[in-house]
Amino acid sequence: MKLFDYLQKYDYEELIFAQDKESGLKAIIAIHDTTLGPALGGTRMWTYATEEDAIIDALRLARGMTYKNAAAGLNLGGGKTVIIGDPRKDKSEALFRAFGRYIQGLNGRYITAEDVGTTVQDMDYIHLETDYVTGISPAFGSSGNPSPVTAYGVYRGMKAAAKVAFGDDNLAGKTIAVQGVGNVSYNLIKYLHEEGANIIATDIREENVQKVVKEFGVKAVGVNEIYSVKCDIFSPNALGAVINDDTIPVLKAKLIAGAANNQLKEERHGDLLEEKGIIYAPDFVINAGGVINVADELNPNGYNRERAMKKVEMIYDNILKVFEIADRDKIPSYLAANRMAEERIEQMRKVRSNFLRKEKSILSR
Repeated sequence: MKLFDYLQKYDYEELIFAQDKESGLKAIIAIHDTTLGPALGGTRMWTYATEEDAIIDALRLARGMTYKNAAAGLNLGGGKTVIIGDPRKDKSEALFRAFGRYIQGLNGRYITAEDVGTTVQDMDYIHLETDYVTGISPAFGSSGNPSPVTAYGVYRGMKAAAKVAFGDDNLAGKTIAVQGVGNVSYNLIKYLHEEGANIIATDIREENVQKVVKEFGVKAVGVNEIYSVKCDIFSPNALGAVINDDTIPVLKAKLIAGAANNQLKEERHGDLLEEKGIIYAPDFVINAGGVINVADELNPNGYNRERAMKKVEMIYDNILKVFEIADRDKIPSYLAANRMAEERIEQMRKVRSNFLRKEKSILSR
């Protein structure tokens, strides 16, 4: 991998490597774009096969956050952190406090939150060293765990996409194949069950599957079987790149709508979905509920749950807007989502450029 070629290709601003020998911290912070404001994006902890895999994941996720925040209407840029390690055995207060000191050193250019493999408790440790962290305990005036809010946003976005795919947004009686039963997906399944959907689910952890089987009457299938089950909606809610050359040919769903980041392994897979007639609800638009929620913590007046949830409700409208752009410009939905985000970023870039030009003109008089 030619790192600087990759950074230049997608116009990243900064890539930071942070380590602390005593605690075992090995972190990669990627800041993609701060045109709209400071970069906001969670901290993921994962057992990567190689360091290069970790770097690529951080970069892809950071760029995704730029688009997610822009499309959600937030005045925030995109960034992400990955910590190399097993979240089940490598965590410690010292590790997260060491990481918090690195964030503090960035002086507000990057604000973190929880992500896959990290928790509210981990964010609380980070908060002991810096204020540039969201998703901390409600005792600190924060919103706490964002997973239920993310799930609600995905649910709302799925209904909007169903309206496009099936003519109405009613999910009752629809068969929905859910890949991954983590914190977000558990809450999503709860919403789908309450509406009367038929749910098929899988997860690499059998105990997660059995929990939703028992509580919601979900049908369980194998981790590889989930792609080919007959369903109306396929909902990826685990790791990314699951829409690829191997899975697209076997998918039987009319609609793809889920919480996972970077669902398309490559952008061309969005084109393949279009050719196959499968409607795709772009991931960074539909899964923005969590970041909308934690972003509300940055309000000068403090976090307000009602205000945050009203913004999350707008994911329904944002998904419809994506498909309006796709129809208008005759492009696949993934490109329409990119265009929606890029247009907002470019508008702000022009506003700032004009302001600086006028300010320079005034100072030169």
